[in-house]
Amino acid sequence: MSHIYIYSPSSAVRDKAAFRRGVQRLRALGHEVEIDADALTSSQRFAGDDATRLAAISRAANSGANVALISRGGYGLTRLLPALPYAQISKAVDKGMQFVGLSDFTAFQLAVLAKTGSITWQGPALGEDFGSVEQPDEIMQACFDDLLQEQGEGAGWRLAKEQHDLELNILNAKLWGGNLSVLVSMLGTPYFPKIKGGILFLEDVGEHPYRIERMLTQLIHSGILAQQKAIVLGQFTNYKLVPHDKGFKFSSVVAWLRSQVKVPVLTELPLGHVATKLLLPVGAKVDLACQGRDALLVWGHI
Repeated sequence: MSHIYIYSPSSAVRDKAAFRRGVQRLRALGHEVEIDADALTSSQRFAGDDATRLAAISRAANSGANVALISRGGYGLTRLLPALPYAQISKAVDKGMQFVGLSDFTAFQLAVLAKTGSITWQGPALGEDFGSVEQPDEIMQACFDDLLQEQGEGAGWRLAKEQHDLELNILNAKLWGGNLSVLVSMLGTPYFPKIKGGILFLEDVGEHPYRIERMLTQLIHSGILAQQKAIVLGQFTNYKLVPHDKGFKFSSVVAWLRSQVKVPVLTELPLGHVATKLLLPVGAKVDLACQGRDALLVWGHI
C-alpha cells in the first residue's frame, strides 16, 4: 500500500464527481489517499489564490507521501514559479517522494529541474485519468503501479509507419519536456532548464497544427531543438481542422519539422491528454533505442 497525496496547484476542480471517483478507485486498490485541505477550493478559475496553492504545494512536499498527485492541470503554476518552495520539494524527492502530473504541471517540473535538478514524473492526473467514467486505462495504471512499487525502469512504444526502418541508439541523455505550450511560455526565464544533448518530449491539447508549428518554430529559432539528441512527439489532440487548411494537418507539421532539424524526430509516444499514457521521469538520464518501428526508453532504477 502506498501513501498518495492529492492536491490542486493549478485550476479549480470543476468535475467533482471525477475527483471522487479517482479517490475511490485509488483507495479500492489499497492505497492510503490523503486529500489536501484546499484540493477543492476555488478562486476565479484557480484552485485558490496564489498563496493558497503555494501552501498546498508545501503541504504536499511535507506530507511524507510516496506520491504527490495533482488533481488536474489547467493553468496557474507559471505565476507561482518565483515563490515555489524549491528546497522543500528537492528534499522531499531526495526522501523518495514522486511528484506526478502533466499539462500545466510542466511548469512545475521544468522549474524544479532548472533550480534543483530533481526528477519528477510526467504522467496522470487524478480526475482525468483515475476519475474517468470508464475504468482507468490499463497501460496507464500499470505504469503508475510500477512507479509505486519502484519497478518501472523503462517504457516502449510503436513508431509511425513511415519510421519502419529507423535505427537509433542514444545513451545517457537527459529526458525532459512536457506540454509544448507551457514549455514555450517559459523560454527566456530562469525557470527554463538549459539542456544540451537531451531527449525532448512534447505533447499538447486543443492547439491547431499551425499553432504547434509556430511554437516549434520558436524552439528552432531559439536554438533549443538543435541542441537535443532527439525530439519525441507525443499526442496532440482535440483540435479542429478547417476547410482553408487545404491539407495542412499535424503530419504536415511533422514533415516540416524534420526538414528543419538534423536531429531525429520520433512520433506516436503514448503521452498527453489521452487515456493511454506512459509515466516518464523528467530530468533523468535515459537511453533511447529504436529498431524498425520499435522504440524503447530505458532509465533503470530511480
